[in-house]
Amino acid sequence: MKHFQSGGLMLAYEDVIPEGPPEGVMVLVHGFATSVEENWRRLGWLAALERKGRRAVALDLRGHGQSAKPHAVAAYDREAMAGDIAAMMDHLGIQRADVMGYSLGAQLSLAFALSRPERVDHLILGGIGKRREERPSATMTLAEAMRAADPQTITDPILKGFRRFAEVEGADREALAACSEGAGRPLAADDLGRLATPTLVVTGTLDTIAGDPQGVADLIPGAKCVTIPGCDHFSAIPHALYKAAVFDFLEGWLDELP
Repeated sequence: MKHFQSGGLMLAYEDVIPEGPPEGVMVLVHGFATSVEENWRRLGWLAALERKGRRAVALDLRGHGQSAKPHAVAAYDREAMAGDIAAMMDHLGIQRADVMGYSLGAQLSLAFALSRPERVDHLILGGIGKRREERPSATMTLAEAMRAADPQTITDPILKGFRRFAEVEGADREALAACSEGAGRPLAADDLGRLATPTLVVTGTLDTIAGDPQGVADLIPGAKCVTIPGCDHFSAIPHALYKAAVFDFLEGWLDELP
């Protein structure tokens, strides 16, 4: 992977350029505890975009993959992490692009589009939604799950899943704990209502982490919403229907949806 600097940190990125003139540029922003390699290469997104003739540019978020992994919570301010997207685009001389983020990456992509709308052509938000009912309070926070000396003390199944995934990835769990504490408040309805970028929201029908994607799409003027049947938070992103929805959106085939 190649590297660029943002906010004094060295961050890693991948830049896949198809043969011939690109049909467009897609910036990819992965989710919590994963990486470009896991979220975008292994799950087929880089290859799919290349086949479609689109340039794909993806960064390892700070605290993840091959990027710098500070342990200070302040390093993971939402605006700072959204600024990393701009810094990568500046490094590559990319003024405008389509932007797709998943889960944490969707939140950062949304913050990026709100603060720099002139740089986003289309916005795809995956793995986010509005839970109809709040999940019962977990016995610990995500940060505590990352820091737990004994993973057997983690009883919440979602937290246990994130901890297990972090261990499989060989992640820096202290950096991930700091990242989970530094994101700040969720974006409010008024924030979403200001978004003027063409937007697609995609989430699996069984995604209890994100909840109902229509609840988010309804707050964004003109946003489209697609659900992937039978998929949870982790199985939606590699699904062929997810990829089909994204390309249909970019090519204008979803314009007739209400």
